[in-house]
Amino acid sequence: MTAPARDAGLQPQRTRLAWRRTTLAGTVTAVLAVRASVRAASPLTGAVLVLLCCVCWLAFLGLAHLRISTLAASPEPPTLTPRLAWAATGCAMALAVCAAVLVS
Repeated sequence: MTAPARDAGLQPQRTRLAWRRTTLAGTVTAVLAVRASVRAASPLTGAVLVLLCCVCWLAFLGLAHLRISTLAASPEPPTLTPRLAWAATGCAMALAVCAAVLVS
């Protein structure tokens, strides 16, 4: 018995959807950070944190767009580079930290 052939078209589609979901979660985090900064006790600190959140969100959005377009460009896309993975992880972590500081 031979194993059925793997459908390589499904994995890139699931990966694109995962990048989109993560981008949506980052968007919600950035919007909630803006909302929290409006209610913050120190407007200057809130403004700086919102600026950092927005910069991190825009960087992640750019990285996600790059990866999504790479996945859509060919039937068998290249693997994720460590540099892109570290950059995306760093943006997500920085966004989470900024949002957590704003909420607390």
